[in-house]
Amino acid sequence: MKSIAYAASVLFLIHAGTGAMAAERAIPAPVLTTPEALDEWTYAKPQEARVTHVALDLVADFENKRVYGTATLDIDALPDANSVVLDDAGMIIQSVTAADGRVLEWAIGVRDKLLGAPLEIKLDGARQLTIRYVSAPDAAALQWLPKEATAGGRQPFLFSQGQSIVNRTWIPTQDSPGIRQTWSARITVPDGVIPVMSGLSLSEKGVATGDGRKSYRFEMNNPVPPYLVALAIGDLEFRKLGPRSGVYAEPEIVEQAAAEFGDVEKMIDAAEALYGPYRWGRYDMLVLPPSFPYGGMENPNMTFLTPTLITGDRSNTDVVAHELAHSWSGNLVTNATWKDGWLNEGFTTYFENRIMEAVYGEERAAMYADLDYEEMQAIIQKTGPTSSATQLHADPSDGPARIQYFKGATFLRTIEQTVGRAKWDAYLKSYFDRHAFQPQTTAGFLADLRKNLVKGDDALEQKLQIDRWAYQPGLPDNAIAPQSATLAAVDETLALFNAGGAVQDVNVTGWSTQQWLRFLRGLPREQSAMRLAELDDGLNLSRSANAYVQSAWFEIAIANRYDPAVPAIKDYLKDIGRILLLRPVYAALLQQGDWGRPVAEGSYATAKPGYHPLTQKVVEGMLKPE
Repeated sequence: MKSIAYAASVLFLIHAGTGAMAAERAIPAPVLTTPEALDEWTYAKPQEARVTHVALDLVADFENKRVYGTATLDIDALPDANSVVLDDAGMIIQSVTAADGRVLEWAIGVRDKLLGAPLEIKLDGARQLTIRYVSAPDAAALQWLPKEATAGGRQPFLFSQGQSIVNRTWIPTQDSPGIRQTWSARITVPDGVIPVMSGLSLSEKGVATGDGRKSYRFEMNNPVPPYLVALAIGDLEFRKLGPRSGVYAEPEIVEQAAAEFGDVEKMIDAAEALYGPYRWGRYDMLVLPPSFPYGGMENPNMTFLTPTLITGDRSNTDVVAHELAHSWSGNLVTNATWKDGWLNEGFTTYFENRIMEAVYGEERAAMYADLDYEEMQAIIQKTGPTSSATQLHADPSDGPARIQYFKGATFLRTIEQTVGRAKWDAYLKSYFDRHAFQPQTTAGFLADLRKNLVKGDDALEQKLQIDRWAYQPGLPDNAIAPQSATLAAVDETLALFNAGGAVQDVNVTGWSTQQWLRFLRGLPREQSAMRLAELDDGLNLSRSANAYVQSAWFEIAIANRYDPAVPAIKDYLKDIGRILLLRPVYAALLQQGDWGRPVAEGSYATAKPGYHPLTQKVVEGMLKPE
């Protein structure tokens, strides 16, 4: 199919009414047209007509839990294109008009439970159109929290989470990672709260609208995949961490957050030294309420983080390094489809570890990598080495998503140690430069690897086993396993304890999250009630301040139907919203049948109002009777 032509850059004015000055805006790269780049999770037909820019002008209505206003879309289309197809998942479309005021015809097609429905708009020659709309009722991308669910209890809170394909519940656009777009926004909010977005702020103090509200403006001049448009609104304060970094959080936790993430500027410097300049201007972070479903989300300029990372010892700052690394792998070079998600998460997990090594030293990085490798092996053992769930290039709904993180990172680490770090780093830096602000497929990466690293060396090709890594299940036999001396010492302590040692002989002073996890995961699943009591009382596990430690401990307690831990389990399931930590606890409860299911169902009934819609979907899927 013919491709649409693009200019290198243009000058633009942000959506009328925001009062922005002219600024340079890059035109997105063309959508890939190779067969493996076909995105089955979008209704868009970007080779015919595609969105290049989205200008939002929205009001946040906390009382009715919706956003409403307009989205003005710039369209690049073939001369004979009759329509543009967008993705919609329940939005209330009120009107569509062209730039000259003409009313444009539109229709919403048959809705699919997963994908939503196509929103087809007749162009009638238009190349810019404005959609007036209201976000979908109970939009999956938006979580509206009452003030009681926040740390301060003074103001309500809203945050969005668009990955993978749920931004189509509040933004009418072509919701595919391979269709990169620039964007701008004016967000109007009630007095007393402030919005932040995944773009540069143009009005930090806001402009009063005269009706008890203020408007704030944002822009993103780099083309990004639509899932990276993000918004949060709440009672927030800011703390500067470095010349281009800082953290937002509720006043009650902002100082703790600033102390926990104080090394971020060092991380940015380390990342740039490895793989080239940081191209997004600022790197700020937002600590969200506990209902945030992920550890972190790599929204450009404004990484969203879970408060479970704040443990006072910076032992979970690998998550910050991970989200920062996405500024290159994922945000700069993006998987064209979600089957290529390992190009995002596998690259980033590898890069994260390199940042941690540069900032904290080889042993600490080895500790993280060792624990990841252990978890990868556990996934492969559970699913079976021939299961398609262990493939890198695969439909993300086929199996555990974390295999893309750990197997992908192991693949890249194996290349590094095979060709040498200097050669590998030079290649990766050039790779990010060659494909900056472009979508990428697995086939495209392998072709680039062969052209610019392997260079026809048949012996190296056979040694690397590139295709086997990318397209076959299981773990190739050339995989490089990282080893941590710190975790080896924990293994020794664990062996003594499992042989009958006393709890008081387990010296946990100064243990990081990773050491705790190695110890708890290494305990036999079957324990006596007396031994469980010794562990719980001696190590303060049920009431640990570390949510990772609690999750791992509860798996053991539940496996043995340890009743004294049940009150703490119920509190945990109510207070924590991070899927990574909740899923194993619910799974363990459900495995215990008539003992565990009532605890799981009762806890969920209590916790559901505070869970993110994505978390609700995960837990409800688990609770369905087999």
